[in-house]
Amino acid sequence: MSALLTVEGLGISFGGLKAVDEVGFAVRPGEIVSIIGPNGAGKTTLFNMISGVYLPGRGRVTLNGEDVTGMEPHLLAARGLSRTFQNLQIFQSMTVLENVMAGFHLKERGPVLADLFNLPSSRRRAAEAASGAIELLARVGLDKAAGREAGNLSYGALKRLEIARALALSPRILLLDEPAAGCNAVETEEIDHLIAEVARSGVAILLVEHDMKMVMRISNHVVVLDHGQKIAEGDPAKISRDPAVIAAYLGTEAADAEG
Repeated sequence: MSALLTVEGLGISFGGLKAVDEVGFAVRPGEIVSIIGPNGAGKTTLFNMISGVYLPGRGRVTLNGEDVTGMEPHLLAARGLSRTFQNLQIFQSMTVLENVMAGFHLKERGPVLADLFNLPSSRRRAAEAASGAIELLARVGLDKAAGREAGNLSYGALKRLEIARALALSPRILLLDEPAAGCNAVETEEIDHLIAEVARSGVAILLVEHDMKMVMRISNHVVVLDHGQKIAEGDPAKISRDPAVIAAYLGTEAADAEG
């Protein structure tokens, strides 16, 4: 199967320091590819270049055969790339349902006048967004919380809510930046199952995550960064045995995760 996302020689420097240097890999439909490495390895910076937050200094990003290097996030979203962030970007005072509906409205904006005067076309879009949002909330296990204020949810539920909103854009590839960070064991397992289910539906997943047990359990392919450079890549079993990876980051966690 051909790659949906291809990253070639991607790099960026800040003040003369190479934050990411000549990194490349590919992600195929339905595949879970994890980016791991110690703090400061350049993982989120790499995500930001791929998703249009940062303009790469060098290299190329190709999405479904199109060169999208440096393309703005909303244009990437229209082409099927959606992402979550390390820090939650939830509308805390809105309901759970309204948060996911916001994702649908970003994808299917109508004429301003139709919304201003509440015309039938605007009401129809709102009804379709609400219906789609309920389906996504059921998918992430939050349908019973649809009418609750988002700020009242547990941290793990908020993480799943953010994934639901990202899925409202109907992505072909979903970038998840530390989706299990701050979650307890039960919440992490819920997110683990959700990510695997999304991948089984055919959506490609690019994941940054520090929970090595989770990474080794659900990933098809792992890319390891250290000081902005790719030092290894391969399947989880290969990565867990790689001496350079163990020295840079995993240590005894690798053996524990593999076991």
